[in-house]
Amino acid sequence: MKNVLKHIKLSKTLYVLLFVNIVLYVLSFLFPILYSIAFSFLILLILVAVIDTILLFRNELPLHLSRQSKFARLSNGDSNELYLEIENLYAFKIKIKLIDELPVQFQQRDFLINIKLNSGEQKKLSYTVRPVERGEYHFGKINALICSPIGFIERHFVSGENFMLACYPSFLKLNQYELLAISNRLSEIGTKKIKRIGHSSEFEQIKEYVIGDDVRTINWKATARKNQLMVNHYRDERAQQVYCLIDMGRIMKMPFEKLSLLDYAINAALVLGHIAWIKDDKPGLIGFSDKINYQVQAERKGNQLLRLQETLYNAKTDFKESNYEMLLTYTRTKITQRSLFLLFTNFETLSGLKRQMKYLRKIATQHLLVVIFFENTELKELLNKKPESTFEIYEQTIAAKFDQERRQIIKELQQYGILSVYTSPENLTVNTLNKYLEIKTRSLL
Repeated sequence: MKNVLKHIKLSKTLYVLLFVNIVLYVLSFLFPILYSIAFSFLILLILVAVIDTILLFRNELPLHLSRQSKFARLSNGDSNELYLEIENLYAFKIKIKLIDELPVQFQQRDFLINIKLNSGEQKKLSYTVRPVERGEYHFGKINALICSPIGFIERHFVSGENFMLACYPSFLKLNQYELLAISNRLSEIGTKKIKRIGHSSEFEQIKEYVIGDDVRTINWKATARKNQLMVNHYRDERAQQVYCLIDMGRIMKMPFEKLSLLDYAINAALVLGHIAWIKDDKPGLIGFSDKINYQVQAERKGNQLLRLQETLYNAKTDFKESNYEMLLTYTRTKITQRSLFLLFTNFETLSGLKRQMKYLRKIATQHLLVVIFFENTELKELLNKKPESTFEIYEQTIAAKFDQERRQIIKELQQYGILSVYTSPENLTVNTLNKYLEIKTRSLL
């Protein structure tokens, strides 16, 4: 009996009817004839509520209820789809309010799904969650409030096992870019086609000449043998080392759409590592702040992509001041082969860049360095907004000064032959891939 009472909740319908009954009792002081009506009405409510309770608790197991995830893990920064499977085991139609106990990281307290199920009917419901930090996400129980056609009583039913999903760097985007890269359709997601200047020295094969081929690549010996025009085809240089250097210092803690700049950089580094692998290069990784936090040697081993993914998943930092002198020393001693370095960082001011410039210049003498830093989208919105007061004019003037300083940073890097990518956080992956493919196409490394 105690167990039944613990799972009984009165519905809004019953509360309304009880309130009406109270009003009748109050009015019966003025109109005594209403007392017998109020009493009869109360007895009727109690009887119907008892019948409703018997109907709801007659089945020991009222529902089959389970939770499933489309993938065995969550993708950071993306919309992840989850499913609730439910089956009505009653002999009558029911109304159900479903409440899923979501992980605390989502801070969502208003999750509610209302459905109706006929007897024996099954349904598969879907909903999406968007995690904004890596780590473990613990899901709790699934709560169901069940109403019979009478609707006086709600039975509270709890089902589903607690389970955990690990949130990894954005593997959903990774799969998307990977498929497009394999089929040479990267332009569909915004990557630009770069006109090739000259050609790589890596010979691939001899093919028949078609209109549009460079006549300078005609192979005259093969043409004489085949008695038709044949041309040499070249491919991009392969097996080059491509390192993603991720600044894990305090400047990368800034949030954008609830995701930190560090997590945007991690997502982009994971995608770039996979594309580099597909392009037959050797992807590697260095994460640094006041020390070298994480390092994956650039190799083409079978488990290289898994190593990158696990390292990025476990990447944690206390956001201390980044030590570029230490980074220079490490790269000089540990990476002796000329490599492509894609440095994910964020310089807010020109003076901040100049403090690190001597180290960046020394790195750029040994490797091909690309500095990738972030556009302040809120600053851009402020510049595009029409000022309506003197204060807003002052704000725009200061914003314009900061924007000009960012563009001066790009010129400063160009002056010393350092490539740069200045991008908004949401376009980081596409713009980084653009730069990588441009470097490959123009054989800059």
